[in-house]
Amino acid sequence: MDAVADSCPAEAAPEDRAPRPALVRDLGRQAYEPVWRAMQRFTDQRSDTDADELWVVEHDPVFTLGQAGKDEHVLAPGDIPVLHVDRGGQVTYHGPGQIVVYPLLRLPRLGIGVRDYVCRIEQAIIDTLGEWNIGAERREGAPGVYVGGAKIAALGIRVRRGCTFHGLAFNVAMDLEPFHRINPCGYQGLQVTSVVDLGGPSGMEAVKPVLLDHLARQFGLLLQHTPELPDLSAAA
Repeated sequence: MDAVADSCPAEAAPEDRAPRPALVRDLGRQAYEPVWRAMQRFTDQRSDTDADELWVVEHDPVFTLGQAGKDEHVLAPGDIPVLHVDRGGQVTYHGPGQIVVYPLLRLPRLGIGVRDYVCRIEQAIIDTLGEWNIGAERREGAPGVYVGGAKIAALGIRVRRGCTFHGLAFNVAMDLEPFHRINPCGYQGLQVTSVVDLGGPSGMEAVKPVLLDHLARQFGLLLQHTPELPDLSAAA
């Protein structure tokens, strides 16, 4: 959902340096706002030597409007809350059956810029879908990943002092009806799809490790899983 100035290469090249450690925190199912506030705090408080992290979460139903978001693209939210947030892009939906990954990375440490960062996330999703013979592609000027013209993954990012937060939302096995209540990513009539609708696995646990492995490959990370969760109780 963030605009990227130039198109990506045909295939974003993975890092070839020695892998850098990165912590993976699986937050399970959580409300959106506490996780959002926690990643803001992490980004604001992290030091130059703190390890990068990837937070994996499945959110309760919510519509989020990015900094470029227009209320007119929220057509009929009904009982689903709407939050204005500090990522780039327009409006999207998060809900059960969708894998959300928040890469909390320091780009200068990785030696890449914002454009390359977005390209690598998209490539990781494309490669993940390829594991189930689902052909996916990116679209110039419309960040995210698409299958046959339907969007299967959305990106909305923020970079502060070279550190990334927010991230990607990947539709695995979710109720897609709420997308009809909005103009997804600001595009009227944009179709959406999911892994299970394309013949892939319906289990989140089947898709999650594959996606994480491809993200690790793209960014040159050595993933270290930890059961410790961020503090989701403190105020922003």
